[in-house]
Amino acid sequence: MNTFNGLDMGLGNLMRLSNAKTRSISAENFTGEKGRAGMATEGTGAKCARDLGQGWKVSPSVEIKAGTEFTLAEITGPGAFQHIWLTCSPNSWRHMILRMYWDGENQASIEVPLGDFFCNGWCERSNVNSLPVSVNPAGGMNSYWVMPFRKSAKMTVENRMAENVVLYYQIDYTLTEIPADAAYFHAQWRRSNPLKNKDVHTILDGVKGKGHFVGTYIGWQVNNTGWWGEGEIKFYMDGDKEFPTICGTGTEDYFGGAWNFEQPKGEYGVFSTPFLGLHQVIKPDGLYRSQQRFGMYRWHIMDPIRFEEELKVTIQALGWRSGGRYLPLQDDIASTAFWYQAEPHAAYTPLPDNDGLEVI
Repeated sequence: MNTFNGLDMGLGNLMRLSNAKTRSISAENFTGEKGRAGMATEGTGAKCARDLGQGWKVSPSVEIKAGTEFTLAEITGPGAFQHIWLTCSPNSWRHMILRMYWDGENQASIEVPLGDFFCNGWCERSNVNSLPVSVNPAGGMNSYWVMPFRKSAKMTVENRMAENVVLYYQIDYTLTEIPADAAYFHAQWRRSNPLKNKDVHTILDGVKGKGHFVGTYIGWQVNNTGWWGEGEIKFYMDGDKEFPTICGTGTEDYFGGAWNFEQPKGEYGVFSTPFLGLHQVIKPDGLYRSQQRFGMYRWHIMDPIRFEEELKVTIQALGWRSGGRYLPLQDDIASTAFWYQAEPHAAYTPLPDNDGLEVI
């Protein structure tokens, strides 16, 4: 009889029994240990619970000191993260750096500003209704990416703010056997601000090893008037040099829209679907807000882009100029790439300082 390991969940296998062990880490159970949740006698809710005592929401969150890094989870495997929920003040989303480490590695496989990881890089909440990422009123951030590990997993968040940040979080995981062909989840953030003239924005580069690309989120600020999304996305893989193996036909096409996302006429048609969306449109206010800003995601869940040895991903920024000619744009583009690969992974480009992260 085959033993179901409790991963790859869906309605079709929800009835199957498994020996997998369900655990959860939060400020009410920092270690996820069985029978050890809700025991706090100190915490951010202690004052509110002073008439009720232990077991009555004494520690629902943590306060992360300015300039410090807090370990959200440290787990001995094998197992996998199955769901992450968290929330904190939107003004901190670009300056809270989320990192995850697999099997004792020294360099994080995931290193992304918290808001960008959940498709909210502009520090202004926008709901997302997709399969792996869901953001709900009023800032409840959810991830359903399956993140396996064989020996250990560590998740941290660094507070780069000048003040303390209160973070609420719940990390749901399973302890179970991991298939031999299961790869590790990776995510990397990059920004061009502004993009150099006649250059392309690099979403991902330097990836070495075997794996598959599973998603893109972009926060895009347009610094010109007019339409901005004529640029093509390109995937260079396994020895591609000047020309890629995969080339898109336009920015709105890659993110699942068409014809400038214009629907109805004169308006951007905001949408959020299981695999792709233009979920955020921030318009100028006629006073201090002078540029349009957009949030877009594209998940390659049904169509992962597989590579054997290496991968590079770029996107052009193109508008229109006189005479029906393309205009290279110099926009502010911040992207997060999501992919699975076998470890070890190549070193990432270091994140910029706070000025380089800042949304202004």
